Amino acid sequence: MLRIDAPAKINLALHITGRRPDGYHLIDSLVVFAELGDQISVELADKDAFHLEGPEASALSSETASSNLVVRARDALRDTARRTGIELPPVDIRLDKRLPVASGIGGGSADAAATIKALCQLWGDHPGSETLSKLALDLGADVPMCLDGRALIARGIGEALNPVELGFDLDLVIVNPRIGVSTPAVFSVLERRDNAPLPAPDGLDDKDRFLEWLRAARNDLQPPAQRMVPAINDCLSALLGAGAQLARMSGSGASGFGVFDSAEAAQAAAASLERTKPGWFIAATRTKR
Repeated sequence: MLRIDAPAKINLALHITGRRPDGYHLIDSLVVFAELGDQISVELADKDAFHLEGPEASALSSETASSNLVVRARDALRDTARRTGIELPPVDIRLDKRLPVASGIGGGSADAAATIKALCQLWGDHPGSETLSKLALDLGADVPMCLDGRALIARGIGEALNPVELGFDLDLVIVNPRIGVSTPAVFSVLERRDNAPLPAPDGLDDKDRFLEWLRAARNDLQPPAQRMVPAINDCLSALLGAGAQLARMSGSGASGFGVFDSAEAAQAAAASLERTKPGWFIAATRTKR
């Protein structure tokens, strides 16, 4: 059995800079990936199968398997191979769901990306980076960046990726109030779609200077999401109250992240929040370079 991690995607900053005629929004987003995440396991089988397990699996129990991004990624890879005359064998896929769903930290997109990586390795079939990038984008705007899986700036609708070399790790606490947020609904109440782009990153080798730069950036989806889900305010206030140097919403919410000055500080903050907010999803983690 082959196991691949599906790390959480954190939008440290997310600027909405325009909208295409087809309705897709243009973004400038600084994205990092965390040690926290789901896990995909794959193995050859007599027939295709998909299994859900893990602490967050119940949130997907009413979803049909065919609509899950993991299954869609499998089918898309197989269809791509079939068009070149290759018939790929059945597989058993297990999704260990550890991230809350509809939470702005890329759980489904990360799962799809991990599935693509795992099946390419298991099947020994590698369609090529251009083909995989198009396949990933067809699955969702966040899937290409999750397939890349490293610190980057995403532009366009999420398909134009530029790696960023951070000279340090960030110690984070991720908090979610257990309220799912619809990304289309947040975009529908966005007041401006022509905001200023992300400024050129500064302090990539100096954490303090980088945090100064990050404070001047923003998440343009945060204000409309906060109006829709006031509990997001509670999450960010709780993170700041627990000692975060910076607290912001990730993606379209409702998850917030807090940046702490050390792993010990993040773990202590998470433990404190778990005592006072027992119904929330709370996890200390660190970014992956």
